[in-house]
Amino acid sequence: MTEAADHNRLDRPVDDGFDHVLGPSDAQITLVEYGSYACGHCRAANERITELRDQFGDRLRYVFRHRPVPGSDLAQRAAELVEHAGSPQEFWDAHVALMTRSEMLTEDDLRAVAGDLGLVRDDPEKAAAARAKARVEADEESARASGVLFTPTFFINGRRYEGLWEESSFTDAMLGSLGHRVRSAALDFARWAPSAGLLLLLATVLAVMLTNSRLGPDFLAFWETPLGLAFGDAGFRMPLLGWVNDALLTVFFLVVGLEIKRELTVGHLASRRSAALPIAAALGGMVGPVLLYRWIIPPGLWAHGWGVPMATDTAFAVALIVMLGRRVPIELRVFLTAAAIIDDIRAIVVVALFYSGELHLEYLAVAGVFAVALMLLSRLNVYTVTPYLLLGIALWTAVHASGLHATLAGVVLALFIPTRPSPNLPALMAQADAVLTAEARLSGEVLRSGPSVPSMRAWDAIHDRLESPADRMLRTVSLRSSYVVLPVFAFANAGVALTSGVVSGHEPLMLAILAGLVIGKPLGLITASALAVWLGIAVKPDAYSWRQLGGAGALAGIGFTMSLFIAGQAFREPSDFAAAKIAVFAASILSAAIGVAILWRAGRARSQAPA
Repeated sequence: MTEAADHNRLDRPVDDGFDHVLGPSDAQITLVEYGSYACGHCRAANERITELRDQFGDRLRYVFRHRPVPGSDLAQRAAELVEHAGSPQEFWDAHVALMTRSEMLTEDDLRAVAGDLGLVRDDPEKAAAARAKARVEADEESARASGVLFTPTFFINGRRYEGLWEESSFTDAMLGSLGHRVRSAALDFARWAPSAGLLLLLATVLAVMLTNSRLGPDFLAFWETPLGLAFGDAGFRMPLLGWVNDALLTVFFLVVGLEIKRELTVGHLASRRSAALPIAAALGGMVGPVLLYRWIIPPGLWAHGWGVPMATDTAFAVALIVMLGRRVPIELRVFLTAAAIIDDIRAIVVVALFYSGELHLEYLAVAGVFAVALMLLSRLNVYTVTPYLLLGIALWTAVHASGLHATLAGVVLALFIPTRPSPNLPALMAQADAVLTAEARLSGEVLRSGPSVPSMRAWDAIHDRLESPADRMLRTVSLRSSYVVLPVFAFANAGVALTSGVVSGHEPLMLAILAGLVIGKPLGLITASALAVWLGIAVKPDAYSWRQLGGAGALAGIGFTMSLFIAGQAFREPSDFAAAKIAVFAASILSAAIGVAILWRAGRARSQAPA
């Protein structure tokens, strides 16, 4: 599991003898709150806890753990104060008093609660103070380990609650409604780093199984079903497979373009020092497979397929690295991801220059006009995404008609979706707090059922400013690309009949692809990296060894998605394409096995080495 996924769970199990607990230990529902007495939101949530305890009765066990507001001495002293309570009843009396005595926590509250409840004498014992401090620190450590970033944060039956604090949402989560369970399962799956690679693998296996079953002919015929739009006598039609490869895959290229833009501006490729090694590695990983492929394949029918073994499937490669856990340092994952981004840039250029159809200059000119319009929108600081999407659709149509591969429109669109200067968070938070405070004062007025329209507009504007359009689109579209677009692409393209007839006569082609991915890719990547370090152009981090770099190079031989895509453009003959698919599958499996074996042994040897 990734760090984010681990932090979705409660770090320390509830201990009735240590934690502050209300409710029976065998209750159906356990609600843990990390809160602070100086947090206004915790005070508001305290009323909700009261309603939930009334509603669920003995079915609910409520646990309060301290997470004082960082930097607040008052919050820290309040948390330590209640830990002087001599019994659970005294603690909860002090807890309720501090949460409800005034609108915001004050020094008077601490003095009044200490005096009224007799929690601290004029000369408190140092031992009692030390125990109270240690008790609060234990809760704070648990909060850090559980990934708590703000208060209040709730955990329901050990899982962090990420929904709304209003009653119906809380109740759905408590009762485990079907909608809540589905949403939670989806979030857990998405947080698991190998999930995208696993979904891609399942789609591939399913496609191969269907193709080799009795449903095979119908399955392949399904993807040839024509689909299109008609306007009177005019119309636009493509096979379903064409819509997947030319239209749906544009979303993937849009994400690739956004990732490239981010890496070149604020990511790992933004500075020369951080970019030098992955750039050299990616260039070597491009040249090695091409040279080996062209050495095996003579000029002729199959020579055009040299781009197939150049690709790296980031989803599978990173998924395997994550599954190896601490045996692979985070710096190596960063290196491989950055090299894959550069590899994507190369793939885009290669597809544009060598794997497009006959060019139609008039449509290419129209595409240029749409690209200029996108550039003007960006230069004019238009931050609404809708105009970009509408122009993006028009650009896709023009690029498709021009003869270039239509998916390139996604990359062009990504380049012009605007970024923005970093927001002034203190100013925005102050504005949001002012609007919330004003709405809270008016909430009890007669004939008012909710926030005012001006307040809603202010919140929308604040939300829009917190994130640039490019970052927001990458955050939302990348999930759809990983969990919808790529699995559908694999399902549509990975089907191949596993018969001896497919292999017969295609042995040189399959050998060239296998050699390019399994041998040429890692050999070129490692050689170029070593040469760049030797020349002083790049510096290899000490966090990983050359052996571990070799393991990452082997994983770079997992071509899969982009290899299948380029193979589909390079080999128009179905038998050639089928043979290329089998070679890509075999090379990817072999590269994965070699890479995992190297990294496993190298990670164990490095961990056992003397410091």
